Amino acid sequence: MFFQEIDTNSTRSKHVNQVQMLENHFPNYGHVFANNFHSAFLAWPPFDPHGSVQSGLLSLSRYHINHAVRRKYPVTKALISKFTDLDRCFAMMILPVKNGKKLILINSHMSAYDKGGKMRKAQMKLLDSVIEKEYKMGNYVIVAGDYNHALGKDMMTHFSHKEKIPSWVSVLDQKMLAKHFTMVKAVNREKIPTVRATDMKYDPKVNYMTICDGYFVSDNIKAKATNINTDFKYADHNPVRLEFELK
Repeated sequence: MFFQEIDTNSTRSKHVNQVQMLENHFPNYGHVFANNFHSAFLAWPPFDPHGSVQSGLLSLSRYHINHAVRRKYPVTKALISKFTDLDRCFAMMILPVKNGKKLILINSHMSAYDKGGKMRKAQMKLLDSVIEKEYKMGNYVIVAGDYNHALGKDMMTHFSHKEKIPSWVSVLDQKMLAKHFTMVKAVNREKIPTVRATDMKYDPKVNYMTICDGYFVSDNIKAKATNINTDFKYADHNPVRLEFELK
């Protein structure tokens, strides 16, 4: 299980340690947490500030994790973004496979508000280099996460809405992936979005919605993805389930 924007001690979640809560709920699972958002007090937005934030990426596995590493994404150097954006990163877990190979699981959270797509290209370049290296070593690779970009140009304006397309939305498509990797398109992607805009109260006829969550897999893995419709009851994202088989 891969979670992004999960809090350990934040004003926005009433200082509930969500990471510990999940780890306690799944006591027999291995777990890896990578912090990517920490602020003593974030005074943004001005009329409803985030306040204190301690947040990051949580990965849970009922299979043994040999080891894990946090990799930092390149981020914008603009002064204001240093205080309002996250320390974008991905967590990479290495799991042993019986045939002697390794299963590489990556939990990723990429930049939003990337005007011109400069950071997206830099972050994809790093991610592609890491997964390509692992694939060439004969390993299996699955990348999961919130990419903060519409996964495919067709998803940019697919869902009906009255709201303007938010400034954080641009496109991440198949051609940006390393060779031997595929963007797994959910079988119900045309019916169930995975993210909604949050600058107003949720109204499915008004809010902008798209697909920005999902999986990339190496071609030695057979995979099927399904978007789960929670009607955004728990967050501004819907979860995505992946069924896969190592070839």
